[in-house]
Amino acid sequence: MTHRERVLAAFAHRQPDRVPIDLGGTRVSSIVAEGYTKLLAACGIAATSGPVLSDRMMRSVHVDERLLAHLDIDTRLVMPTGPMRSPVVEVGPNRYRDSWGVERVHKPGTYYYEQETFPLAGDISIQDLDTYPWPEANDPGMADGLRERLAWVRENTDSAAVLMLPAPFVHFSQYLRGFEDWYMDFHLNPGLLEALFDRIMEITMVWARLGLEAVGAEVDVVICSDDMGAQNGLQVSHEHFARFFRPRLEKYFRQIHEMSRAPLALHSCGSVASIIDDLIEIGIEGINPVQVTAAGMDPAELKRKYRGRMLFWGAMDTQNVLPRGSVRDVEKMVEQRIEEMGEGGGYILAACHNIQPDVPTDNIRAMFARAREYVPSYMK
Repeated sequence: MTHRERVLAAFAHRQPDRVPIDLGGTRVSSIVAEGYTKLLAACGIAATSGPVLSDRMMRSVHVDERLLAHLDIDTRLVMPTGPMRSPVVEVGPNRYRDSWGVERVHKPGTYYYEQETFPLAGDISIQDLDTYPWPEANDPGMADGLRERLAWVRENTDSAAVLMLPAPFVHFSQYLRGFEDWYMDFHLNPGLLEALFDRIMEITMVWARLGLEAVGAEVDVVICSDDMGAQNGLQVSHEHFARFFRPRLEKYFRQIHEMSRAPLALHSCGSVASIIDDLIEIGIEGINPVQVTAAGMDPAELKRKYRGRMLFWGAMDTQNVLPRGSVRDVEKMVEQRIEEMGEGGGYILAACHNIQPDVPTDNIRAMFARAREYVPSYMK
């Protein structure tokens, strides 16, 4: 099978020749800059420049094609360059303001950009939303470079092209409102919260449409991200999910399906087991990152319950085994995941979120090498 055929077989719940593997096929399944530099060196690949970030806040990188080929990765990221009319503004040393007006700073001795301002926190009204300087919706930057990137992937690889679209509204609303006010609004000011969600979606729906108009008919997979899970359950009650989240997500996903025949995946960290049936009903065909240390996210049980209905993408434990285990521990985890989740397709092996700088390079290399070579019992 080609790399593309392998990924498409997994989404179609057909048995591929081996489990497909992903590194950097999305901005949330990549590797943090410091770890990336070490991995390049460990693989004998000379860096031609500093790391190019796919996500500045998380400092995850666009992975060099030479490394993807070396590790035999099946996916390739297709992602726009970003807003042109509401661009990121540098506001100080290692400090920037994003297109939503949120400021973040990269402090000495840390890996990530930490949020410093929450522009819509505190005692605000719906009228304050009317006067807020929102990002430009019809921004050509949200399609910029997509056609060229897809053409390059097609001409130079046989990999699956993955279109990364913006988050619908959850992330952005938390960043703007501030987490404490955001949670309180569900009970004290739900009208304001819904208005905030809708203002954000007026923008993200257009951003998604621009990307889909450019390459939606040609890419192999579409993915977007919006975290709704925490370590022990959903961030909100299922009742609040059903009232506030589900109808808006359904609207967002419907537009994607209307503009692309590619399977649609959702990245949502944490425990999302309680809403997988909901997500299937509103058009999601794949879940990333399968955070196996979160409540209810047991891989074998998820596969048993959703075989043939949901693809699982990730499931390699980045909280414990990858950073702290031995090479053999990592290899055993690979074998276990493939045995648990790979039969009949429906699984792409990847780390649970971006690989962190404390993960030994030997463990990263062992993860992908064992995934390529392991023959599971159901294929013998």
